[in-house]
Amino acid sequence: MENKITQKEINQIVWKACDTFRGVLNSNQYKDYVLTMLFVKYVSDVWKDKKSFYATKYNGDETRMERALSNERFKLPENATFEFLFENRNEPNLGELINTSLERIEDANRSKLDRVFRSIDFNSENNLGQTKDRNRRLKNLLVDFAAMDLQPSHLDGNDIIGDAYEYLISMFAGEEGKKSGEFYTPSEVSTLLAKLLNPQPGDRICDPACGSASLLIKMAKEVGSNNFALYGQEVNGSTWALARMNMFLHEIDDATIEWGDTLNNPRLLEGDNLMKFNIVTANPPFSLDKWGAEAAVTDLHNRYHRGVPPKSKGDYAFISHMIETTYEDTGRVGVIMPHGALFRGSSEGKIRQQLIEENLLEAVIGLPANLFFGTGIPASILIFNKAKGNNTDVLFIDASKGYEAGKNQNRLRDSDIKKIVDTYFNFKKAELLNTENGVVIEDKYAFRATLKDIQNNDYNLNIPRYVDTFEEEEAIDVKQTQETIVALKKELVTVEDKMNKYLTELGF
Repeated sequence: MENKITQKEINQIVWKACDTFRGVLNSNQYKDYVLTMLFVKYVSDVWKDKKSFYATKYNGDETRMERALSNERFKLPENATFEFLFENRNEPNLGELINTSLERIEDANRSKLDRVFRSIDFNSENNLGQTKDRNRRLKNLLVDFAAMDLQPSHLDGNDIIGDAYEYLISMFAGEEGKKSGEFYTPSEVSTLLAKLLNPQPGDRICDPACGSASLLIKMAKEVGSNNFALYGQEVNGSTWALARMNMFLHEIDDATIEWGDTLNNPRLLEGDNLMKFNIVTANPPFSLDKWGAEAAVTDLHNRYHRGVPPKSKGDYAFISHMIETTYEDTGRVGVIMPHGALFRGSSEGKIRQQLIEENLLEAVIGLPANLFFGTGIPASILIFNKAKGNNTDVLFIDASKGYEAGKNQNRLRDSDIKKIVDTYFNFKKAELLNTENGVVIEDKYAFRATLKDIQNNDYNLNIPRYVDTFEEEEAIDVKQTQETIVALKKELVTVEDKMNKYLTELGF
């Protein structure tokens, strides 16, 4: 087929499909319906493509075709395909038919899709309206997706569907505002974290607050091969389902994504112990309130031995969990945090001090404001490394000015990402300073701080304490300024004289 469908065309079609729900539901309600239908359409078209291929290969021999299809990465019952649903689009119980088809897809693919569709109801009166309205909306949704041919042989690239899924998730995140940060990390920030953590073949990689798994997928792509193991946990049921589907569409079938509260019910275990990883990365909810501090003292896994974070701010609860789940001597952590985590005192200050004294902190990177959906505040990336060895220095980067301004949201450019990554790895390669005081790596951008520098600042990691961001004001020419003021005064007298003359002529 010469004219293959492109990424841009797919994105436009799937975004237009959302018109069925706009004005009736907010995107937080309808995103799951659209994303699930995209999933069903794609697996149906892949299945159709496979059947056509084997029909040609085996000259229509049904037995050999069935045997070949049974070895594919997923199975699709005939009464669960998109074509089946489209043929029955005028049925009065359309919502029930879709629900039943999703159950059949789950049953046929237990190891990959178990429980993925259990949190979505296409027959929901609360979300989709009464029967007549519900059927009309679902029919429109089927008609919209029927216009797309998603057979792999007709697509311009292998990653199109996975990328379209990511595109939709990012667009929904942009529409939803505050809640969107719970399920999506902006692509450029995920790319930055993946490059900083530099996952290698054979690594175990985990995101304990994985949302829709976009950050994990970026980590996987950075490896450059299929030799990796991905793990994640997500507390929100519908977001967990998105993560599972997202992995499937990116053909990462063996990822382990658990459903549950990481801080109160960690599900990634080996026996009775926390599973360990080479890399742990996350964009957890900022300063989470009521995160479970009351149970932290008796935590079965002793994650809070450095101290219990305040009950109204869970930032260091996530950091503590992440550090405890990395391999000793080799584990690395990359986590996105609000700036408050850098300098708040009390129990957080004590935990921060101990992490620094244990020589775990490697880098503090300040990001531009308004990068994240739902919040305009600037955030930071903290890198912890259990393999720092004798190097007790910490890198501070102020990258707050390196971005492309957007109407609703700023974004990191490739050049901004490269500068941060290059600065970080040059720091790691440089010889130890062996001095009491740190040095400026780049004026107003990066500083290499010694342990003594940090101790002198009472373990406060606020970036301006290390990177001088002060911009001198342009020198004022006093003589020129005085001359300008005198000239303005003369001009003002002239204007006032003219005004008085006009008023007199007018009889005032």
